[in-house]
Amino acid sequence: MTARIIDGKEFAAGVRKRVKAAAEAFRQKQGVPVGLTVVLVGNDPASEIYVRLKVSDAREVSIDSRDIKLPATASEQEVLDVVRRLNADPAVHGVLVQFPVPAQVRQEAVLDVLSPDKDVDGLTALSAGRLASGRPGLVSCTPQGCLMLVKSVRPRLDGLDAVVIGRSQLVGKPMGQLLLQENCTVTTAHSKTRDLKEVVSRADILVAAVGRAEMVRGSWIKPGAIVIDVGMNRVDLPGGKSKLYGDVAYDEALQVASAITPVPGGVGPMTRACLLRNTVLAACAQAGMDPLAGL
Repeated sequence: MTARIIDGKEFAAGVRKRVKAAAEAFRQKQGVPVGLTVVLVGNDPASEIYVRLKVSDAREVSIDSRDIKLPATASEQEVLDVVRRLNADPAVHGVLVQFPVPAQVRQEAVLDVLSPDKDVDGLTALSAGRLASGRPGLVSCTPQGCLMLVKSVRPRLDGLDAVVIGRSQLVGKPMGQLLLQENCTVTTAHSKTRDLKEVVSRADILVAAVGRAEMVRGSWIKPGAIVIDVGMNRVDLPGGKSKLYGDVAYDEALQVASAITPVPGGVGPMTRACLLRNTVLAACAQAGMDPLAGL
């Protein structure tokens, strides 16, 4: 058996198409565009690239997007003041602060100030609490994208055993909550889990988000499982070259799983698409407007 390859790029393109339709419907009904503002503190090269991509992605789907750049020397109070101003701006429906921030600015302080209604990254404590209690809210983009990819293969997940490797606030914990809401039986595994191979072998759905290249071997995977690989591990190769690897040994898993995401081209494009989706959902919620069906 060779697994079906879940094409995240293709699926994300469909999400962006629906987001664009919803953003244009919002503008037509409300008379204003959906607005997203990205805040960048400092000049970290990778962060600058990410911000440029996010702003460009948003504009491609008819979201009015801009960025605010603060110097690396900006104080915590200056950053918090910017976030508070964006919270109060009715033209801004989504706010994203690009992390990491310089050492003098606490990430927790930024998230404590950010309005959960504009928290398009789904990282605030209230966003996490809404998810855990089953209340409507904005969900962290990567786990939301993972769930959409799983359901593209198997729309109903009731009763399935799901294993999430990783317990981060960004991926592992919200991923487990989303799978619980789909009536899965969920196990969260991590660095202290005993006999991880045996735990993984029970999974009908495996989400690997541990950050270790090819840690999960094909022999660990239950035949027919759906495998979602969140890992993005760059490994140096001889000759000064490097290659991106997931957390799952892809070639091995391909012979066992029923479906698997590649790295790259799997979860990554969905994370970016779900940020745009969250921005439109936030705008609709703030306007008391139902989003376009199927978004």
